[in-house]
Amino acid sequence: MARLLHAYTGCPKTGLQFLVLPRETLLLYPSVDCIVVLNSRTFAFLRALAFWEAFPGARLSNDSVRCLAIDPGMKLAVASMGYRIAAWVLSASGSTSNQPQDAWRLHSTLVIPDNQEVTALDCKSGLLAVGTCSNLSVYTLILENDIPTWSRKWTRTTKTPTRIRFSPSLMYIATISAHAVHLHSTTSGRQTQSIPHPRPLTDLSWRRPRLSSHPTAHVHNDDPILYTTTADGTLRVFLPVLDAPQRVQLHAALDAASAVPLYAGGGEKDKAVQDTDRSSSVFPLDRDAMLGVLQMVKESGAAEDARSRRVREIAEEGWDLFLRVLADGSLVVQAVANIDRRPPTLLRHFTLLQSAPGLLQSPPPAHLYVLPSSPAHSPAVGISTLTLITSPPLASYALAPLPFFDARADGLTLLAHGADPPAALTADVRNAGRRELLRFVRTPEGEGVTALYADGSGQTWRVLTGGRGREMTLERRGGWGPADDPDAKVDRVVVLDRGRAFVTYSSASSCLTLHTTPPCTLTVPPLVSLFSLTSPSSSALPPYPAPASSATLVGVGADHSIYVYTTTLAPSPALCLQSHSSLPLSTPPEIIVPVDPMAWSGSYASGAGVEAHDVLLSISADGELAFWVLEGLPQSAALGTNGHTKSKASDKIATWRCTGRVRTGKKGFSRAVCSSAKKSVLVVPGPDGEELTIWDSKMSEFSSGLEYREVLSLSDPVNDLDWTATPDSQSILAVGFAHRVELLCQQRMTYFDETPGWGRCWTIDVGRMFPHPIGDSIWLARGSLLIGTGHLLFLYGQSQTTADSSSEEPLFEHVARHNGPLDDYHPQMLLQCLLWEKVELVKKVIVELAKLVEDRRSLHKWKNIPINEYYKKDEAARAPKYSLLFSMPDLEEETDEDQFSRSRVEQLLGHLEEQPLPHLTPNEHASLLVLIQTTLEIEEQRRALDANGLRYLISMRVFYITNRRLSAPSTPASARSGAVSRTIKPRQRLRYRDIVWAFHSESQELLLSTSMAACGGKMTWPDARALGVFLWMHPGESMRAHMEVIARNQYMAGDNRDPTACSLFYFALGKIKLVYGLWRQAAWHKEHAQMLKFLNNDFTQPRWRTAAQKNAFALLSKRRFEYAAAFFLLGGSLKDAVNVCIKNLNDFQLAVALARVVEGDEGPILRDMLNNTILPLAFKEGNRWLASWAFWLLHRRDLAVRILVTPLRDVASSFNAPVTEIGEPHYDDPSLALLFSQLKLRSLQTAKGTSEISGRTEFNFVLQIARVFCRMGCPVLALDLVRTWSFQRPSVVIPDARPAARPPSPISTRFALEPALRRRSSIMIDMDPASGPPTRVVSPAPAANGTAATSEEPLKEDEGDLVARKAGLGSLMQSAKQTVNVPEFDMGAFF
Repeated sequence: MARLLHAYTGCPKTGLQFLVLPRETLLLYPSVDCIVVLNSRTFAFLRALAFWEAFPGARLSNDSVRCLAIDPGMKLAVASMGYRIAAWVLSASGSTSNQPQDAWRLHSTLVIPDNQEVTALDCKSGLLAVGTCSNLSVYTLILENDIPTWSRKWTRTTKTPTRIRFSPSLMYIATISAHAVHLHSTTSGRQTQSIPHPRPLTDLSWRRPRLSSHPTAHVHNDDPILYTTTADGTLRVFLPVLDAPQRVQLHAALDAASAVPLYAGGGEKDKAVQDTDRSSSVFPLDRDAMLGVLQMVKESGAAEDARSRRVREIAEEGWDLFLRVLADGSLVVQAVANIDRRPPTLLRHFTLLQSAPGLLQSPPPAHLYVLPSSPAHSPAVGISTLTLITSPPLASYALAPLPFFDARADGLTLLAHGADPPAALTADVRNAGRRELLRFVRTPEGEGVTALYADGSGQTWRVLTGGRGREMTLERRGGWGPADDPDAKVDRVVVLDRGRAFVTYSSASSCLTLHTTPPCTLTVPPLVSLFSLTSPSSSALPPYPAPASSATLVGVGADHSIYVYTTTLAPSPALCLQSHSSLPLSTPPEIIVPVDPMAWSGSYASGAGVEAHDVLLSISADGELAFWVLEGLPQSAALGTNGHTKSKASDKIATWRCTGRVRTGKKGFSRAVCSSAKKSVLVVPGPDGEELTIWDSKMSEFSSGLEYREVLSLSDPVNDLDWTATPDSQSILAVGFAHRVELLCQQRMTYFDETPGWGRCWTIDVGRMFPHPIGDSIWLARGSLLIGTGHLLFLYGQSQTTADSSSEEPLFEHVARHNGPLDDYHPQMLLQCLLWEKVELVKKVIVELAKLVEDRRSLHKWKNIPINEYYKKDEAARAPKYSLLFSMPDLEEETDEDQFSRSRVEQLLGHLEEQPLPHLTPNEHASLLVLIQTTLEIEEQRRALDANGLRYLISMRVFYITNRRLSAPSTPASARSGAVSRTIKPRQRLRYRDIVWAFHSESQELLLSTSMAACGGKMTWPDARALGVFLWMHPGESMRAHMEVIARNQYMAGDNRDPTACSLFYFALGKIKLVYGLWRQAAWHKEHAQMLKFLNNDFTQPRWRTAAQKNAFALLSKRRFEYAAAFFLLGGSLKDAVNVCIKNLNDFQLAVALARVVEGDEGPILRDMLNNTILPLAFKEGNRWLASWAFWLLHRRDLAVRILVTPLRDVASSFNAPVTEIGEPHYDDPSLALLFSQLKLRSLQTAKGTSEISGRTEFNFVLQIARVFCRMGCPVLALDLVRTWSFQRPSVVIPDARPAARPPSPISTRFALEPALRRRSSIMIDMDPASGPPTRVVSPAPAANGTAATSEEPLKEDEGDLVARKAGLGSLMQSAKQTVNVPEFDMGAFF
């Protein structure tokens, strides 16, 4: 998703160290105050070991790590800084073969006495040699009580050593001091020999003996054989003296002249020798690595030719090889034979080959190493190759023996190169003091970036696109060092033109400086913020535009004044003030921050007519966000076109226009960042932690703008916030902490689960790689993220899309999959189509999916249904088409391939069980299977159901099938498909939204029978409560009959046939004698005799009713709440029974069922319960569906409609109910619009409620639902909603006395209805028109001139619309009282 592309750790200035592991070889080198650990072949960053982990005080020091040594046997890395030494160990515990770098831990520390600075180190087998300015010491590692300590063995006074090397036998120590090599005894420290050299020494190394030497060799493993290298490029070979093996003597010298082939003329040869002498370097090649790989090539059975014979000869003779790099990049391989043989007079050296020029970079590297390849490499590379590493510049090559020793160019293949240039190229900015990153500043399009450091220095970088097969990288463009003068210290910087130029600001001197040739300066007021504006010529995508010649800067002063500056880069650099203004605010803002432009930079941000984007965000003290755009600036200055803009008096003064406001109510924020997509994030400290909130500017009465809220831990505060956006305008927020960066992206809304609006899509944890806290992080072009920690920079980018299914998907694809538009087969899209009467479309999608599966085609070949198919409802899709009046309908015959059948659906379900669709979560996959099965079941019953009944049936099927799948045990098939997921618990009941659909359905008998069948034919009270049966059933005998069924099933449910389980329901039905009969059969019950005696009384008498109520209170004390409610009903106290159900059983559905059965829907107890219990609960939970159902039962159907649209607080003030708490508005439900469209003109009361909703409010409501559809990934349904929504007015057409002039037509009718009323055949009259309030505004008196008098204060837009609606309602109510004379049917109207 977001992987590490490059780590900018600095080019090594000293030699490299290596640690060979079974699966890889680690490369280590010091960089400032840490040790960098890389993969030696790919240079992939693995870990950085900070020196201040061992010595915390070193973090504030300007010292750097100077020496580094590796103990390969104990896997120790020992480093020194000043007089302090720290060691780390690669522990086997906790490490894995794939990630051994994770197991580095601090091993031990050592402080050198007398604070002598360490100049050289070496460590082998627990022995540590330390060289200081005047001493040479050896320490031994002691492990006591598992605490490693270093004990000094001896110390000797010596000249300052620059190199220290233990011999392979650990008997000798060789040191370098200027022009001499000194040999010391490891046991005593006595100097055994001093070897002077004619030139300064650059390196020395001991020759390691091979265990399997040549058969004729006569050498001991402890014989000291030494190689030394001097500054003139000469390598000398020292062998032990025969009579004194502790001493060595010179036996061979490989100088530069011996490496150059002979030329015809002596003068030409001398000149070549001189040039090579000045610019060549020679390196011994590791014998074990070279001979090992050559032996493998020899044993591989290669074809017999000149190349294989040469390789075989080298392997058999065991020659020592030396590689010389010439100034032109060519390589010369020299060999020394017979080193292992005695007497040493047999020693000879010769040149094996010379390659063509340019094989390596020029100038020659200072260090070169040959390493064996790891067997973990790919088979294409193989283990019969070597890895050659050079430094500087840091580069790795694959060395293939056969072509290499044939002097062919393909003998060396570049594998990787370091991300940083050599240190010599950047000495002006790298020799500074403490290089700890403070912050990044980028160009608006993200193609250039500047890094500011704590010492006042900085570097500018240019973002280079990866191109085909290459990764994105950064190219250093320039920089500046720390200023010696405090007045010249850089406080703010703006990078321009993709890093080619930059402007700095110094607060001490109040001066802006354009760093060009020559530089330009401008004195400015004190600035707290400085940034640049983008230009249409900028592009985040290649090909890149030509270098910009001008740019516009915006500065925010300490007094909140806004300054606009113009910079000119070509042809002559210039810097001038363009405008000075302030934001038109009534009160000064708390803070003004620039709007992050990364959300709209790129090719789509250019072009004529593009709307201006926000530039500034102001935040008031009470948390109000205001967005501002710059207007009135000349185009050449604002857009950065060619030419230099000069400040003239005639120029138009720049002004600031507010484009939107959001009231957050947040105060005391610590961080605030806004993107040009108008997504704002605020961080507010609190007692429980830092509160992070994300806001959207699209604020209305239906949305507060708050999209996400999270309280973060106080122990890990937020250090950085930064925005970016995908090409399809999906926002991504990077939240930086001390050691990690979390990426937050928008999450798609779901219909059934309340998922948060934002979620973490990725976490970049740099703490495991480097312990230094993150200084800053910033988004760059194309979704790359740059993180700075200490002096290290890490560039993260998107994973490349490959054919390998196991590879991570790119970040932008991941974000699009979680928040982008959905495919037609996605379960959420199918569900919404089913709810919005598009069953035929769903069937077509299922058939197309079945075809795709049957043909075994890839899902990438899926083609979505044409968008015009979404505009059709089921009635239009199923309606027959006639060509003439009496003709037969034109029916399109479906082929077998296009038919929706049970067999096809079952085959599809079986295939999806075995092979789930990719990119679907387990829960989404389970939902897809449920919806396909549900569509099949409702298709077989839909002919007898209305639309609301279908919606209830869909929800009920999904409810039962999902619960059954979640409750079923795991099987191999379900484990493979992911259909069974334990992340979602089974639901206890349907949502009130689903129950309301059945409440407004006209097919309740069929719904009841279907519900019974879903319960297995034996519905008990838990089943009825789960389905909300007694909430949606119409009152009457059917309800009483169904309660009797539930009572009988409750009695039959248990094996004991307990009468207490059904007494409550039978008492509600008044069937006391029936309960008495049940008790006569329950002789096993311990209360058998008492209940028979008690129920044998006449409960119509007050005496026995009182006795029943007393028994009910006794049962309450025993916490037998349901049985207590039954006795309250037996005693005639319905109110007490209802209270027990609500307060003790927490089951208001049971209370509603009892009240509706006992006293009907008009009873006072039910109304009291609706007013005082259910409505306050609905307002507290923000449940508009439950509130609408309650208002409908209360015959306040106007409020039942208004509650769907109007804010809850406004509705609460319209009726007398104890509403003390109002929860979230919960407008994020598209079904609200579906129910509102059904009810708004259903009756006179609903029309009255609709008339009290302004047209502007209804318009915003529809837009809000459309936005919800888009957030759900269904933009095509949002488009269908806004194009088909009818803003119907509750009015009628005033009859016109004049006959309508229309031509005769066989399909015309005699009556013309208003379009708003043609959609509905009738309207329910559920209120008395005479008792309604005045519905029209009093007509004003006519003016003297005959014109209507006008109000002095015109009505507001919303108020005028509301008055018009109420006026329309009045005409509708008046028409309801009139007697409508319906003319007789006239057959002649058809002719």
